[in-house]
Order: sequence, then C-alpha cells, then structure tokens
Amino acid sequence: MSSSKKVYLVASGDLRESANVKCWPAQQELETQLTAEIERLGGQVERAHPFKEHLGHGFIASQKEGLDVFEHIDRKAPLIVAEAVWQYSLHVLPGLMAHEGPILTVGNWSPTWPGLVGLLNLNGSMTKANVNYSSLWTVDFKDEWFLSRLAQWLRDGEVSQDTSHVAPYKPSAAQDTLAQAKAIAEDLRHRRSIMGVFDEGCMGMYNAIIPDELLFPLGVFKERLSQSALYFETTQVSDAEAQEVFDWLVEKGLTFHFGDNGAEDLTPEQVLVQCKMYIAVVRMAESYGCETVGIQYQQGLKDLLPASDLVEGLLNNAERPPVKGAKGEIIRDGEPIVHFNEVDECAGLDALLINRVHNALGQPLETTLHDIRWGDFDPTGTTEDYVWTFEISGAAPAAHHEGGYAGSSSMRQPAMFFPFGGGTLRGIAKPGEIIWSRIFVEGGALHMDIGRGKAISLPEEETERRWTSTDYAWPMMHSVLYGVSRDQMMARHKSNHIQVVYATDAAKADEAMRVRAALAHELGIQVNFCGTAADGREFVS
Repeated sequence: MSSSKKVYLVASGDLRESANVKCWPAQQELETQLTAEIERLGGQVERAHPFKEHLGHGFIASQKEGLDVFEHIDRKAPLIVAEAVWQYSLHVLPGLMAHEGPILTVGNWSPTWPGLVGLLNLNGSMTKANVNYSSLWTVDFKDEWFLSRLAQWLRDGEVSQDTSHVAPYKPSAAQDTLAQAKAIAEDLRHRRSIMGVFDEGCMGMYNAIIPDELLFPLGVFKERLSQSALYFETTQVSDAEAQEVFDWLVEKGLTFHFGDNGAEDLTPEQVLVQCKMYIAVVRMAESYGCETVGIQYQQGLKDLLPASDLVEGLLNNAERPPVKGAKGEIIRDGEPIVHFNEVDECAGLDALLINRVHNALGQPLETTLHDIRWGDFDPTGTTEDYVWTFEISGAAPAAHHEGGYAGSSSMRQPAMFFPFGGGTLRGIAKPGEIIWSRIFVEGGALHMDIGRGKAISLPEEETERRWTSTDYAWPMMHSVLYGVSRDQMMARHKSNHIQVVYATDAAKADEAMRVRAALAHELGIQVNFCGTAADGREFVS
C-alpha cells in the first residue's frame, strides 16, 4: 500500500448521546494528532462521516448510521478506526466485516475516557468475526514505536507486533495436576451448569457472546432471562427484607457516600432498591438453577431502576447478606452467586471454571472481571514495574479490597448514565498474587489466555492520581503482570475485559493456574500461557 494513497477515517461512538457530546473534544484531539502524523508520512486522510452540528459530535452513534457510512467507503481502501472513548462495536462491525482493504485501529494512551477499553473491545469483536486488522496506540503520537509502525501500515497494510510472551499449552506432565483437572472436567460433564443470561449482549460487545454450540460440549447451557422479569421480581421484595440487607452492609462497615439531591447524589432510597434487586437476583438464580448469572448492565434497567453495580459486587463475594428461599433456607450460604459483569459470557465461563477449580483446591472463590483501563509507571518510584490500572465500571467483590467491606465504599453512578442513581462497590484491591485470564472466540473455537501477576499497593497520592484520572466511583486494582510488557498485552489481548482471582501465595497461584489451564484443555478449549511465573521462569505445564 503506497503511503500516498487516501486513508479513510471513522470513529465509533456511544449509544448514549450525552456521552458522545461530553467525550467529543478528546476524540477531536486524537484525530487532529493522528491526521498530522499520517500527512507528515505522506498519506492523505479523509474523514468518512461529518461532524454533526445539531448533535455536537462527530461519532457514528448507531448500527444503522454505520451501515450508511460504510456504503460510501471504497471497500478496498485503507481504513482507520480512531478511538479515544468507549464505543459500541456494533456501530462499525458490519462495515468492517465487509471491508476488503487494510484496517487499522488506533487509540490514545489516556486514562480520562476509556478509549483503550473501546479499542480492545473492537479488536476482540473483529477477532471473533474473523476480520483481519492491525492495531496501534500511543501516548503523544511522537514515540518511535508508534511512528515506525504507522509508517509500516501505510506502506504494507499491516503492523508487526511482539507476541513472544505467548506459548501454547502442552498437556501437563504432572500427574496430580492432570488428575485434578480430569476430575473437575468429569464433574462438570456430570453436574452440568446453567448460565443465567439477563438479556444477551451489552453495549455492543459482540466479543462477549459465546455461541451455544461452543458451550454444549463443556456441559454449560444458557438460561436466557429477561431484565423485565428482574425488574418485576425486584418490585416483589419487601421493604423489610431490603432493610435487613442494608443493615447487614452497614454493620460490616461499608461506607455509603449519601447526599440529599437524588438527581445527582446517592440516597438511601436508591440503595434500598438495589438491596431488593440483590435479593431478587439470588432468588431467581436459585429458582432457575443458575450456577452463574450475568446482568446486562446499563441499557434497559437504567430506565427503570438504580444501577445494578452494588448488587453485582455482593453476588461475587462469599461473605454476603443472607437471602432466604421459599422454604426459609439461606440460599447458597457462604458461597458466591457467581456473576459476570456486563453479561460477558466469556467472563462467565471463566468464572465458572475458576469457581470449580478454587473450590477443589481450597483457594479464594471471589473473582471479577476488570476493564484494562490504562497503565503507567509509578512516578513516585515505589516500584520499577509497569503498573496497570484495572477498573471495572462499578463493583468488585469486597474480599478483593483492602479492608474488605470496612475498606470499601459506595458512591453514586454518574447521573449522565444512570438517571435513577445507585451505588457502586468501590475500593483498592489488596496486595496479593493473582491469576489473570481471558476466554475468547477466534476461528469459531474457544481460546483461553492465562497468566500470572500480582496486585500491589501504591502510595496514596499515586492512587488518587489514577482514581481522579479515571472514574472515582469505581473499584481499582494496581496490577503487575509477570513477563508481559505493555505493548505485548495490547497486541495480544482479545477483549476490553480481563478476569482476575487471588490465591493465597505464589505457589498456590501457580498450582491453580496450571489446574485451570489443564481443565480448559481437557474441555477442548485452546489454551495459551502468557508471560512467566513470579520468579521470571517460563511456565511448565
């Protein structure tokens, strides 16, 4: 591809116009910088859709709009999708699936709006859809790594990336590991699992939907539930039951940041409705026999109820407010009701495997997904490691936080997205050894990337810098990944989400990772180890 050829540029946006308007200046800045560098390299940029004066932004904001835009793009021309914000991949995915020319996704390395999150979701969605693409990211559009690869894409239509940290799993030589994995796999095939899905598909995340036929051989089946039913069941929970859940949380030390103006502030009334929703989800999970459940998150319920985030964090904690069933028994006392945020079925399957493995090994059961939000070195100098900011958009289990419930708090979700409010379950993840992973769909098959890392503590001022640069109401984990650089992670990871779970120490984390990898392999999932062990050595199955 000659660098003098015209390059089309598109920008996928949010479905919510309020977000598009607020985030447009960041997108405009990215496009200005990117265009300048392409022109400096001899290319010509044509924006394929206009700035919409009447709306105040220039994003593609619906699937139909995306189809209309791509009708007028030469299918064989080079195309860039530039993203500085969260975006709904479905707005552009149909056009990208039909595009025949080179595709490049570009993101700015900024914590303020989740552009990297949107970029990774689009990349994962294209991977599932078998679309060939290249991807780049940059802090200031001046670094040699970015510029050299941008020039390469303009010249060749593809970009070289380093994925040498990825190694295909080989069946374990350790007989005890194999025996544990085979026993858990056989149990799953015998004691099969139902995944409760509250309205499939969330926020354009095509990559988060697993085709049923890929789940059937694993012994996993979807129960498709309606969020309308969840709304109804929430209205059937008594005020007294909700108050009991609220009082339990207060007794455990959870801090609520209440205010007086419900339009902008978190109020007790909002939290009490969330307590009702929590009870409703637990009862519905038990009624339908769901081992795991996923709530679709923002769309739909946001127009009826406060946010589901506090609910989701409580569900994933082994220690949680007791909920009685129809016969007066406590439902799954002392166990999580395993929840996959944003109804990400890949995370749900991963969480199911984690729960079964960690139950068998006596390891912590609490797990959650996070967004790969951003990363940076610590300018205070407390560590030389590259530190990722993992941040899920509302709730993580309290057991993951420093101080548990007493070290956690609840803040109102932004009024821009949640007119009826609702609290989060936020905190800073405690230091400890973690296993990270991602199940994804590629080539019509299930894959798993799995690796090791640790959550660390950073000085208060650095934590505040990261929190105030991202979303202050959300939980955050300071993460170090063993043997995986920033650019390797971005080049390989097939999702905006990453699953994390703690283990009691490094040796137990290595064991749990190996057993889960062997279990996934036994179930027919294609597994890759990513990075190294804590001591820098390569993994041995």
